[in-house]
Amino acid sequence: MSIFEAVILGLVQGLTEFLPISSSGHLRIVAAFSGWPDPGAAFTAVSQIGTELAVLIYFRKDIANIISTWFRSLYTRELRGEIEARMGWYIIVGTIPIVLLGITLQDYIEAPFRDLRLIATTLIVFGILLGLVDYFSRKERELAQLTTGHGLLFGLFQALALVPGVSRSGATVTGGMLLGYKREAAARYAFLLALPAVFGSGIFQLFDIGGDEYAGWTATIVGTVIAFIVGYAVIAWFMRYISTRSFMPFVYYRIALGVLIFVLVGFGVLEPTAGVQMEPEADVPVQQP
Repeated sequence: MSIFEAVILGLVQGLTEFLPISSSGHLRIVAAFSGWPDPGAAFTAVSQIGTELAVLIYFRKDIANIISTWFRSLYTRELRGEIEARMGWYIIVGTIPIVLLGITLQDYIEAPFRDLRLIATTLIVFGILLGLVDYFSRKERELAQLTTGHGLLFGLFQALALVPGVSRSGATVTGGMLLGYKREAAARYAFLLALPAVFGSGIFQLFDIGGDEYAGWTATIVGTVIAFIVGYAVIAWFMRYISTRSFMPFVYYRIALGVLIFVLVGFGVLEPTAGVQMEPEADVPVQQP
């Protein structure tokens, strides 16, 4: 991967990670449109560390309070009812689904799930779902009303983002609104919930950078730094945006992009698996006569 490609893909990662339009899907799509090889699951996971560093800085006070209160609540009973202490447990519980499914589906995440037809489908289907939920849900609850059961359900929705095109923030916020949480509350918890999953996945995938991977260390570092800088600006804008406006512009965009991909694949302009490194089939031994 060239530095130019790394800069472009880092920009894409930073611009799309926090918006409900799927950063992993866009990395795959931009590479396909540009005629580049698929940057791969490893580059995607590691570059997401950059955007999650932006979350750490943007929500630094919230995160510090959660960590401090959670640890102190382990030996101070009076603190266990505080929302910050409970939030620590909710994030742990909500992370379990994506960890279990991520390990189970790892081989699919790295190849079959990166088919452009699947990405187009998830863009459209989950875009429509986001729009319906945003329009019809009541959106009355605040984060202080979060429960263990709701935290787990948030986590199950987050796990859907293992499929490129779904969107981690989009799926988690959709689940939150289904449970009756306000847009901003659902988004805030979604970003906090993503931290352990993304950092864990990124650190795990660090071992796959270089070697046979298309993206080497230099390109991955450049892309991650760019993703951090752009991601911080996007998250600040997005939190202000959803406090007063709906998700419908993102819904229209998802549907339009999904339809465009289907059209281009249908007319042979794009190969649905172009650039994806599929696992080679095992050689079948030839029986000697």
